[in-house]
Amino acid sequence: MRTDTGQIVHLADYRPTDFVLERVDLTFELDPTATRVEARLIFHRREGVDAGLPLILDGDELALSELRLDQIDLKPEQFDVSPEQLTIRDLPESQPFEITVVTIINPEANTQLMGLYRTNGIYCTQCEAEGFRRITYFPDRPDVLAPYTITIVADKASNPLLLSNGNFLGGGNYDEGRHFAAWFDPFPKPSYLFALVAGDLGVVEDSFTTLSGRDVTLKILVEHGKEPRAAYAMDALKRSMKWDEERFGREYDLDIFMIVAVSDFNMGAMENKGLNVFNDKYVLADPETATDQDYANIEAIIAHEYFHNWTGNRITCRDWFQLCLKEGLTVYRDHEFSADMRSRAVKRIAEVRHLKAEQFPEDAGPLAHPVRPTTYREINNFYTTTVYEKGSEVTRMIATLLGRDLFKKGMDLYFERHDGDAATVEDFVKCFEEAGGRDLSQFSRWYHQAGTPMVTASSAYDTAEKTFTLSLEQTVPATPGQPVKEPMHIPLSFALILDNGSIAEPTAVTGGEITGEVLHLTERKQTFTFSGVASRPVLSLNRSFSAPINLDLSQPSADLAHIARHDSDLFARWQAITHLALPNLMQAARDVGEGKPIDCDPAFVEALLEAADDDNLEPAFRAQVLALPSEADIARELGGKNDPDAIHAARQAIIAIIAIIADKGAAVFQRLFDTLRIDGPFAPSAEDAGKRALRNSALSYLSYADGGIQRAADAFSAADNMTDMIQALTVLAHRFPGKSETANALGAFLKRFETNPLVLDKWFSIQATIPGPGALARVKALMEDPHFVATNPNRVRSLIGAFAFSNPTGFNRADGEGYRFLAKQILAIDPRNPQLAARILTSMRSWRSLEPVRADHARAALAEIERTSELSTDVRDIVERMLKA
Repeated sequence: MRTDTGQIVHLADYRPTDFVLERVDLTFELDPTATRVEARLIFHRREGVDAGLPLILDGDELALSELRLDQIDLKPEQFDVSPEQLTIRDLPESQPFEITVVTIINPEANTQLMGLYRTNGIYCTQCEAEGFRRITYFPDRPDVLAPYTITIVADKASNPLLLSNGNFLGGGNYDEGRHFAAWFDPFPKPSYLFALVAGDLGVVEDSFTTLSGRDVTLKILVEHGKEPRAAYAMDALKRSMKWDEERFGREYDLDIFMIVAVSDFNMGAMENKGLNVFNDKYVLADPETATDQDYANIEAIIAHEYFHNWTGNRITCRDWFQLCLKEGLTVYRDHEFSADMRSRAVKRIAEVRHLKAEQFPEDAGPLAHPVRPTTYREINNFYTTTVYEKGSEVTRMIATLLGRDLFKKGMDLYFERHDGDAATVEDFVKCFEEAGGRDLSQFSRWYHQAGTPMVTASSAYDTAEKTFTLSLEQTVPATPGQPVKEPMHIPLSFALILDNGSIAEPTAVTGGEITGEVLHLTERKQTFTFSGVASRPVLSLNRSFSAPINLDLSQPSADLAHIARHDSDLFARWQAITHLALPNLMQAARDVGEGKPIDCDPAFVEALLEAADDDNLEPAFRAQVLALPSEADIARELGGKNDPDAIHAARQAIIAIIAIIADKGAAVFQRLFDTLRIDGPFAPSAEDAGKRALRNSALSYLSYADGGIQRAADAFSAADNMTDMIQALTVLAHRFPGKSETANALGAFLKRFETNPLVLDKWFSIQATIPGPGALARVKALMEDPHFVATNPNRVRSLIGAFAFSNPTGFNRADGEGYRFLAKQILAIDPRNPQLAARILTSMRSWRSLEPVRADHARAALAEIERTSELSTDVRDIVERMLKA
């Protein structure tokens, strides 16, 4: 295990390598415990570099076996070597030279799942961000690009497939019992995009004809017997390829594109050039084993990794500080793809839910960092929702500022100018400045300043003058390392809605820049005056969430209800109902804490039920309306000293009021449940998924009425697809824990799916997230279950991760036992898989917002982790930042 080195990397220290890598030839002789790797690397000294400077190559837990310069063995005095570094001296001054490095590595023992590892009989690699240095000594950084030729030699019986990046050159028998395969990737790439997969897998094959008429072979490789479950992934891949050609003009460039699905993987997927490696949960699907959300995730992640071929591979990052340049941009692209494939409004709602649940707390806590950070201690810890999701939002704002046509022009310029480059955020922004003809220097603060801006808004209408005045003030909170912030350029989409539901068209606007339906807040304080507004309008602000901000806008319930009924922007309608819901939920949480009875604003209930009962609205949207703000949303809005038990009880009480006390509530939910059942075969279409989502939302509310447990049990028994089955099982487990109906359903589910690991993950997660004080004992018992595999990241995330991230009452016990349990688990996971340990530890990022007793317990648990001497860099970096801020 790599332990903490204390080294801080600074963006300001960047400089190019002293040596230019021209090409890479790798030969792997695969063996489970003693794989021989021969790397032949051709370099030349960069012009102007001192002739006496040595070549320094990165390593991680490596042992050098052989070392040659131009095929001549180096003498001991010509190099220094350690497991982490190889330094070579006395190199040619001007002409190219070849370094040959041979290492012996043990894939079977590589539990970190970084570099080359072997799992379930399959050899696999994961090299992003710094895994390649676990394979051989190398200049392992993203600005070192070269073409790769790969030769793989392995036992033929156990490894009939030998795969790597690029185009297949050929293969054949090597010696007795072994064979070889050679691959060549002509497109220069950094080492983090290298991939190798070898083993015995089933193959699903198809083809795609590109815009220019080239035929590309498509292959998805899965465990034998699971080939039919890759059909949807293949369909999503072909749609992604077509969409990228039509929307961004990007055509695939190699002769073959492959996806390999493995069960032991730290990430969701990896975009290695031409050979994507996926966590199998994002490839395998059929109606019996996958939910609608699984299908949507597969579609999005297949697209995301494919889109990386241009935004990440053909154009990569100069350094890891520029990670958002490939990830944030590609998330934006996959969001746009999913919006075109499904419902744009519903997709946007889901994006914002995720952003507020994951990124806003990150921005508000000790792990806050800019979209483009300036320092890091462990790069693996910066694969964050800030880099990915907020990075996507920044790209979206550029599109909003420029408009669709100029944004496309800027993207075209970026592809043309930087193809084959390792680029920076500044390179990216400059393309849009030139294409759009506007200065984006102030806007670029979105990349450099951490924290979620707060925009305070107030308005007034002058009946005599027929003017509407909107006053705005922005503040950006202090974050670790950034106590003082400058004003941001915040694009705010808006509408002024009149009594009849139409949009006001002012005759003039003063106070700042407005382009179309977007006003530009660029000062700390600005006042916009709209003239020629015939009657008092209702302001709809930040429509479609045009900027990732917190908005403080006090509006009466009647105005919010007006937006919910009339706004042409469906996202704004959902947001209005959310803004109606939150004050009720927050007040209920306070009332529970003080022992007061809980009440609910009738305007909120009426708006929610009206939207749910409106058959003119798409079912998927109505399901989003019924999904009230989560307990985490309520806690975030309350701000601090939160009691998770009170928040949970308050939310349950409000749902009960809507379901069984409000006029028409029960009738609406019963009608939806009775009429939305889909007859006929399952289809993972957006339309059918929306109907299932709305019907299952109704089931959740109906569970609060008399006979709720039997209705849920009947729904579980009648379910003919995984979406309906999981929802019914969740209702039973979460609403009626300990009941015989729930125990019977959990047992039946286990018996039916115990041989399917991905479905078993759902079984573990449902039980890990049952609220209440019994959750911890349940999780500990499940860890003793023979189906729990502590070395499988998916299984650990499904149980321990689900408990810590998604069970506010069970994890945040008042006695602190949940935190002490997690600390123990982090220390157990860290030696074998530091990345997994660090990511689960981030579940405690908001510990300072808890009430004092819980906060003290959380601090003590974090301190216990920090005191441990043998910690990985990954975990120590996270725990020290959480305690320091």
